[in-house]
Amino acid sequence: MTLHLSSELPLEARPSHGARFLRYLRRHPSVAVGGGLLIAIVLLGALAPLWGTVDPTAISPTRRTRLPSEANWFGTDLLGRDVYSRVVYGARVSVTVGFSVAILASVMGLAVGLCAGFLRWADGVIMRVIDGMMSIPPILLAIALMALTRGSIGNVIIAVTIAEIPRVARLVRGVVLSLREQPYVEAAISNGARAPRIVMKHILPNTIAPMTVQATYICASAMLIEAILSFIGAGVPPSTPSWGNIMAEGRALWQVKPHIILFPAVLLSITVLAVNLLGDGLRDSLDPRIAKRL
Repeated sequence: MTLHLSSELPLEARPSHGARFLRYLRRHPSVAVGGGLLIAIVLLGALAPLWGTVDPTAISPTRRTRLPSEANWFGTDLLGRDVYSRVVYGARVSVTVGFSVAILASVMGLAVGLCAGFLRWADGVIMRVIDGMMSIPPILLAIALMALTRGSIGNVIIAVTIAEIPRVARLVRGVVLSLREQPYVEAAISNGARAPRIVMKHILPNTIAPMTVQATYICASAMLIEAILSFIGAGVPPSTPSWGNIMAEGRALWQVKPHIILFPAVLLSITVLAVNLLGDGLRDSLDPRIAKRL
């Protein structure tokens, strides 16, 4: 009698992608809470026409500085504009500036950091420039750059990006310097591998995790800087609804009409908190030294 044994063994049941994602969120609640809040803020800004009750720029002198009511959920400002609608539309400015600065600063800082860390002859020159830029606080550098041009969302993004690039560049440079001395990198160099191939294959993939975490902190910082610039009149035009502009317009009456400043300040705080929670959760999950202790 001949026995025919199947060469295919039953595969162990593997959890689905959804189950693994839920397990990841349970292990890292900061990612779940921060990501959920951030998604809610993004949807708030993206779908602003659906949530807004009236035109955020509509002026009504007969409805000036009204308290929150059924008709105006967050009250009205000095020009009779609906604060709720302005706060909802203001989420667009903060989210746009925060995400744009995080992406642009990460890409440019990555390129600068790779050059400084891998090219020994360029390290001294690049890092002296970076050190000079880092000696100036990002908010002061952004104010100085905005003083040279007119206020607009695009110029705010450019100014804040320039101020944030040194943070990413220094981080990437430190990672590259540590990786450059690893045996597998030295082996690739001794085998005659070209510098671009070494960077793309061995170094760049190892910079993604720390740079992703840094990008979340840059996003939160960019939102705060944009609000400060708008608050002092150096950011987006006053006609554009932004959280900084709303608080600037209500600061003269904050003691008697605190609702004008309260609601945009609360939304800004929640958004920055959400991004920081997301960054902390990503740091805990992407850093192998921390992940082993969890």
